[in-house]
Amino acid sequence: MRQTSEYKLLKKVASIYDQKFIAEHIGVERETINRKLKDIGCELSKTKYDKLSELLPRNFVKSEPDFTFIDLFAGIGGIRRAFENVGGKCVFTSEYDKYAVRTYMANFHSDHKINGDIREITQPNGLHDRQACKHIDELIPNHDVLIAGFPCQPFSIAGVSKKNALGDKHGFECKTQGTLFFDVARILSIKKPSVFMLENVKNLKSHNKGNTFRVIKETLLELGYFVADLNVKKKQPDPKIIDGQNFVPQHRERIVLVGYRKDLNVHEGFSLSKISKLFPEKVPSFSDVLEEKVDDKYILTPKLWLYLQNYAAKHKAKGNGFGYSLTYNDSIARTLSARYYKDGSEILIYRGKGKRPRRLTPRECSRLMGFDKPDGNNFKIPVSDTQAYRQFGNSVVVPVFNAVAKLMQPYIKKAVKANQLISKRTIRKKAS
Repeated sequence: MRQTSEYKLLKKVASIYDQKFIAEHIGVERETINRKLKDIGCELSKTKYDKLSELLPRNFVKSEPDFTFIDLFAGIGGIRRAFENVGGKCVFTSEYDKYAVRTYMANFHSDHKINGDIREITQPNGLHDRQACKHIDELIPNHDVLIAGFPCQPFSIAGVSKKNALGDKHGFECKTQGTLFFDVARILSIKKPSVFMLENVKNLKSHNKGNTFRVIKETLLELGYFVADLNVKKKQPDPKIIDGQNFVPQHRERIVLVGYRKDLNVHEGFSLSKISKLFPEKVPSFSDVLEEKVDDKYILTPKLWLYLQNYAAKHKAKGNGFGYSLTYNDSIARTLSARYYKDGSEILIYRGKGKRPRRLTPRECSRLMGFDKPDGNNFKIPVSDTQAYRQFGNSVVVPVFNAVAKLMQPYIKKAVKANQLISKRTIRKKAS
């Protein structure tokens, strides 16, 4: 039987939201949704079809974009939105985590499938080097800009501490995540995009006494790219390290690597130090991102609150800095981490003397990370609280990358134009 448009729409929506939510949204019983998902010839009334359509993101990208880009290790799309805002169109997406993919699909229109593990493309089994290169070239479309927030756990302070405690390897020695930078390098080598923008934790620069970053830097230079702000004196602030607290009430430092192909000769004058010109005049206060009414389930239980106090006291007696952090209305929050769902200890909201503190809600996390405005609720969160905390904790401060993309925009345009001229000359030479 031919799949109806109603069935296709319902199936796509069901890949993002659970059946109960869909049923409540369009006004039917949950069992009705279950039955219709089994019937590929199912039909819906126009009203219910329209209500169902509301759950999918609209396409806000202009029909003739200024440039194309690919979104690797995409997470929930924190960097994608920034490059769409400056005229780009995403033509390829890769994200390994199935729950993050649901959130990504709920918020971004895509006319291409979301690819899973990038290694299935960059490290295909059973193919020798030449075949593997052809495989990458065929499956990843040509693009002007490569953006990638490659996994940071092998390089982060928390990630390294955990792996050391477990006796595991970290950095490039981590077989699952640490080597993923080289998958990015393979794509750069084969597709040769005009521009790249990579993001990671601040600790990437100092990891393994600087050797990890040295390898990354040398690899990018060998591939023929100019990397911005590499030659920074030790005592000077590094423009590549940007703190989210310049945009939102959260201390969150990330390293940003921007590169332009040397043969295009468009990089002159670019520096991330100019991002300070794009800082907002007034950063929202922590109280601005808080919701007015919050479910009691976000208040710490007496048992958990007592545990955190005892844990902090024990480590304080040993001279360690481990413990919870109470966050007040005028505070700059500590860095939200992917482990926030466990106890919320890094950002506990003070509720008054004698009262147990509470966690942030997922919506407040969305605001603190800049996915929503301080009082907004437009970013769709189709997953459980646990998954939402992991996703926001693994993501980026969106306004930071809005600013990075704005800085890069004129250089991207020049790079695209220069690359087009080179391509035309190459075609002429081959023709003659």
